[in-house]
Amino acid sequence: MALDIRYARSGGVSIAYQVVGGGDVDLVYVPDYVSNLVYAWETPYWRGFYDRLAERFRLILFDKRGTGLSDLGGSFPALETRMDDVRAVLDAVGSSTAVLLGSHDGCSMAALYAATYPERTRALVLFHPVAHDPEAQTEAAREDLARLRDTWGTQELADEILAEGSPSLADDHAYREWFANWLRVGASPSVAYALNRAWFETDLREVLPSIRVPTLVLYRDVEAVLARDVADRIPGAKATRVSGADYSEMWLSTEIPEEIERFVAGEPVVEVPDTVLATVLFTDIVGSSAVAAELGDRAWRELLERHHALVRRELARYRGEEKDTAGDGFFATFDGPARAIRCADAIVAGVPGLGLEVRAGVHTGECELHEGKVAGLAVVIGARVAAAARGGEVLVSQTVKDLVAGAGLEFEDRGEHELKGVPGTWRVYAVER
Repeated sequence: MALDIRYARSGGVSIAYQVVGGGDVDLVYVPDYVSNLVYAWETPYWRGFYDRLAERFRLILFDKRGTGLSDLGGSFPALETRMDDVRAVLDAVGSSTAVLLGSHDGCSMAALYAATYPERTRALVLFHPVAHDPEAQTEAAREDLARLRDTWGTQELADEILAEGSPSLADDHAYREWFANWLRVGASPSVAYALNRAWFETDLREVLPSIRVPTLVLYRDVEAVLARDVADRIPGAKATRVSGADYSEMWLSTEIPEEIERFVAGEPVVEVPDTVLATVLFTDIVGSSAVAAELGDRAWRELLERHHALVRRELARYRGEEKDTAGDGFFATFDGPARAIRCADAIVAGVPGLGLEVRAGVHTGECELHEGKVAGLAVVIGARVAAAARGGEVLVSQTVKDLVAGAGLEFEDRGEHELKGVPGTWRVYAVER
């Protein structure tokens, strides 16, 4: 097959993609860890798997940011930025709705995309997903990550990965050599380390219940408990066992393309959703009444206009959508928590130049959509988190912190708080500058 590699632009970065087949339904494969659009076709294993998918769907393949043929674009990106790359590829190929197939690490991107853009997701298919608890990560796991960075690209590491994840292939000399090269052409050591670290530190347990699209979870007997746990967290998800005894190498289960085709054929097209995963940001001027009284009505109105202009400039810069402006506070939504944090930080850092002090709160959760308005418990939580912030501080919920692993953001634990009108206690974190 003649390879036709193209590039989609995503935030100034080039993302390599390829379209194979001409089915009526689009399917985009979000690969596991690393990939390389050229090298994958040089083995009969992945070639055969891709061919079977392309017989049933218009198959869309791409290399994730920083892997294979795609640009990295500076430092390792947050999960939401990598999710944006999926959208950029789908836009480039003219796909308004698609089936998302994620494998292992790729499940995080696919799940977040489906929760954030349900109107563009025909169905979600996850192979061996894991809902990590970052707090439970062991010292041994951290040591393994450090060793991965130090030994990346060696035949020794490739053999160890196969022995652990795909023992049925561990004695296949040709495949062992191919797999070692697959790692080498898939990513650099630093990107491989960052990918694996971000995967282990990303907690999707609060995101999974907000997925409202038809979902199929595929698993083998090994690690079946982890995959079924993910399926149990997604409303209405179907869990299906497929053949094989290995944890990795999805192509080993030859029936997966047929399982996906059957599942998609039996699921109705998703209607316009009334709920969506979103990140909410609330800001508030500290001591506004005292400042207004000191300045007088006219001067206060002029200062407030300058404050509003600054906030709106930062919202536009970070793709925030203003939802409400009540007096001296703003309520905005974002399609990614890292952008909301950086926007909030820019606002808090910018207003002292106006002689003001602002506090802000950020939360990610399932929001209800009604006639252009956003409501629901997630909105209430976001407002309460902001109310708990000190002047000049950006507070975020645990959910937000867990979704921005690998984004280069640092936090200080502010402990558990009772949020007015919200059940239970909530751990919050202050963004460090």
